[in-house]
Amino acid sequence: MPDATVVVLTTLASEEEAVPFVRTLLDLRLIACGTILPPARSFYRWEGKMADEREVVVLLKTRRERLDGLKEAFDRLHPYDTPELLALPVHAGLPRYLGWIAAEATGENAGAS
Repeated sequence: MPDATVVVLTTLASEEEAVPFVRTLLDLRLIACGTILPPARSFYRWEGKMADEREVVVLLKTRRERLDGLKEAFDRLHPYDTPELLALPVHAGLPRYLGWIAAEATGENAGAS
């Protein structure tokens, strides 16, 4: 089960943007958990210029098989033109926690109306 679990990294401009984004992914059952970390400072090159931005880092815990659905949701929901979506494999973890992720990230839209 560990290799079936991934942690996805993304960034958003603010906690105010991140909260509804994470809640929607939870409603869609694409993730089991989203953790919004305090503001970070990102430096990168964008369109030929150096950028220096404040952002929040979001850790999304999910199953590897949910990645295609998560990518589609990012295309629709993420406010950035080119959002960060890096999936890092989980090689070990507490069995109860990994089982909880597997049970929650079903991809079945329980929150649909």
